[in-house]
Amino acid sequence: MMAEIMNKHKPFFGLTLIAVAFFLHWALLPIVTAAEGTASQSLPGTLAHVLEKGTLHVGVSLFTPWTIKQPDGQLVGYEIDVAKQLAKDLGVQPAFHVFDWEKIIPALLNRKIDIIIAGIVITPQRALKVNFSQPYDSSGIGLVTNMALTKNFNGPQDLNRPDTIIATVTGTISEDLARRVFSKATLKTFATSQEAIEAVKTGKVHGYVEHEAITTVVALDHPEIVDEPLSKPLLETKSGFAVHKGDPDFINFLNAWIISHDADTWLDSAHEYWFEGVEWRKDMATNP
Repeated sequence: MMAEIMNKHKPFFGLTLIAVAFFLHWALLPIVTAAEGTASQSLPGTLAHVLEKGTLHVGVSLFTPWTIKQPDGQLVGYEIDVAKQLAKDLGVQPAFHVFDWEKIIPALLNRKIDIIIAGIVITPQRALKVNFSQPYDSSGIGLVTNMALTKNFNGPQDLNRPDTIIATVTGTISEDLARRVFSKATLKTFATSQEAIEAVKTGKVHGYVEHEAITTVVALDHPEIVDEPLSKPLLETKSGFAVHKGDPDFINFLNAWIISHDADTWLDSAHEYWFEGVEWRKDMATNP
């Protein structure tokens, strides 16, 4: 009896199965299509996109000797060498984009660039916006002063008073530090280090708080005008690569790259050339 009932309703079951299969096909099609689209069209700023397009868009900012723009427009410096080596190891070409410092993180967030290679100091506040690699470089924040304006000062502590002006670059760790250390002084911020250097050279400000490599170069180039009064840095810092959030593969590659070139001493050699050597300065058409 049961067999007869099943046989009687077999066409019905067959039609039902066909309808279910048809429904599942059209229901799952958008999901499959979306997945295929994601695989074939990676998001700009990710490691997959860099490898697909064959170009690494690098954000830099002009700070000697990290990145220097020569009169012919060519970019040279420590970070330029680092970016070129990184691109070479990725098998892609580097494309450099120069930004004023306060615009470099927004450029990354807006996916105008793939990575920031600009001596960007690792901080918790910045880590809320970008993902950092492990540190590949370290430096300190120093001070350079105008000798004519500070000749009667007994020490750097005399800069911390209302009638003195301290220069920094907008949006940098140096700016935050200067506000804390010289809280009573007037702080004047500039878009670029070149502008801040010119201000301290020409006596428009009493002092300039910046990474030690910059303050040391300025003091060496202008020994009759400016002085580097500190025997040790105001603050020790560590820098890393900054990339978009949500791309662990990129961070994994960058950390592996740092470990590898720390082991083979490439990073140490590049740092020594730009921060401790003087050969590159002989080749510069102009000094900062």
